[in-house]
Amino acid sequence: MRRVAFVLMLLPIGFAGGACNGNPLGNATLANVVDTIVLGALVGTGFTVPSAFAIASSTAIRTDQTSSFDFAYNIEPDGQRVFLPAAALGISNTTGLQPGLLLSDQTFSEITQAPLNGYVSLDTLTIAVGQVYVARSSIVCTTLGVPVYAKLQVLSFDDADREVTFQVLANRNCGFRDLEPGLPGN
Repeated sequence: MRRVAFVLMLLPIGFAGGACNGNPLGNATLANVVDTIVLGALVGTGFTVPSAFAIASSTAIRTDQTSSFDFAYNIEPDGQRVFLPAAALGISNTTGLQPGLLLSDQTFSEITQAPLNGYVSLDTLTIAVGQVYVARSSIVCTTLGVPVYAKLQVLSFDDADREVTFQVLANRNCGFRDLEPGLPGN
């Protein structure tokens, strides 16, 4: 929990300098990188196994330690594998913007910028290997009142360990929507 809180507190500070070169967000300070994440199901795995993901810190989160995450993974009783945005789990936030996921018809590399709207935040999303999603956090950049964005692709499932593996690129710069590796410009 300490690590997540630390990262969340640093994000607004990175943009405290204000607008630079006409960009109201300032300049990006964190490079976008592709990472691989493994999450265990909410049900049927040990407490020490992370089951959720926080976009702002780009980390797997243990739900027994905090509810500060954007979505979680589970396997339903009928065997369906699902992502659950925080609000679908009954976890509300006070920012007025719920985290959400948006299924894309583009490949992971084709997605270059996150859309502003269309995210599913209240429903369970059934997932499959190869599917690509764009994700939006809740408002974590409180000084600017904006979320952060990511794209992810489901790579595999491990039924024995009840896990999902996905690749993710999270743009942790407040309000920036570019989803390509490197330092974003927008």
